[in-house]
Amino acid sequence: MEDLPDEALEQVAAYFQALSEPTRLRILNLLRRQERSVGELAQLCGYSSANISRHLALLTQRGLVARETRGNSAIYSIADASIYALCDLVCDNIARTLDRKAESRAAFGRPPPKGPKKP
Repeated sequence: MEDLPDEALEQVAAYFQALSEPTRLRILNLLRRQERSVGELAQLCGYSSANISRHLALLTQRGLVARETRGNSAIYSIADASIYALCDLVCDNIARTLDRKAESRAAFGRPPPKGPKKP
């Protein structure tokens, strides 16, 4: 990113902004396995088709997702598979950070924090 002009930095920020919403990350995870229609994604995510369509429009605009019309259906797929390398890198970094925190807590004899109780 060194020496990028402001316009380029704004595009980079917009790209990361597209990844900053959990529903969009769920959509990308679902599309990692196979292409899907809006209805399928809505059902799997538990949201309305209109809500999923708005997320898909943004992901398409940012070049992460491709849209193809088949008959009366819009089918979505991943346009840039390198997004998964980026997401995996971030997830690995978060996992390492959590591991270090757990080790640090253990060094002081503190138990790890309790997660939400399961029903």
